[in-house]
Amino acid sequence: FISTNESNTPIPKDQITVDKKGIQKDKHYNTDIARSILITSIQSYELLKGHGITVPYSTLGENMLIDYNPYHLPIGAQLQVGESILEISQNCTLCSHLAKADKRLPKLLKNDRGIFGKVVHQGTIKEGDTIYLLD
Repeated sequence: FISTNESNTPIPKDQITVDKKGIQKDKHYNTDIARSILITSIQSYELLKGHGITVPYSTLGENMLIDYNPYHLPIGAQLQVGESILEISQNCTLCSHLAKADKRLPKLLKNDRGIFGKVVHQGTIKEGDTIYLLD
């Protein structure tokens, strides 16, 4: 997903191009390099469903939604995704905008909203790309 200044709704993309400034064409491009890409696990949405909350993908503000739980990875871990390499830079902090979807979201997702990555090797990330944890 990307966000633009023209739309408050994240736009699904089947591929994104990333470089050291972030996701090209995203409104956050070249704003905070350590927070270039928000990666969220499908498990976060499953956690919400377990509490009776069903929200569409992108509600958590993610750029990438993956079917792997990355929340245990240490800061500095690197992921190869498509042609790019991303480095985990920090855990995602909770934003007040999550409460707009459901007031319970901030508390439920305190440690499970996502992780931020910065780009260490530019490239294209396509929907369905395999993710590799690098040594």
